[in-house]
Amino acid sequence: MLKLAEKYSDKPAAELPMLFHRILQNTIHDHFRRQKVRGLWTTLLSALSPRHDDEEHDPLETLLDETHQHHAPEATLEQTQTLATIETAIKNLPARQREAFLLRYWEDLDIAETAAVMGCSEGSVKTHCSRATHALAESLHAQGITLP
Repeated sequence: MLKLAEKYSDKPAAELPMLFHRILQNTIHDHFRRQKVRGLWTTLLSALSPRHDDEEHDPLETLLDETHQHHAPEATLEQTQTLATIETAIKNLPARQREAFLLRYWEDLDIAETAAVMGCSEGSVKTHCSRATHALAESLHAQGITLP
């Protein structure tokens, strides 16, 4: 409703129901697309750490903080190597792709917020994120990291 009021307040009243439905439909599609991509990275990273009830934990921080716990040495080594591979893959992305990826999926900004921070269009954000996601998946797959 806020998007409708902000962007289309000057439109005739007869067009508002159609515009509202289109905005709602696009918002729902964006939500599920975002969840799908975020789910990919959450699944990958959560597979690397033990189960937590806290929804706000950061898997990368959790892995780094848990090195003092009693894990099998080979499991700890594997987690450390996987983390380093993921961090390297993110660092190797082109600057704009890395920026878009981190803002969208690490900082949890929506497309409009990311576009505002990056000073570009929403379409550019979508393109950068898509390219970053595909490049990361390809890089990690080449390193032997796959989803469980």
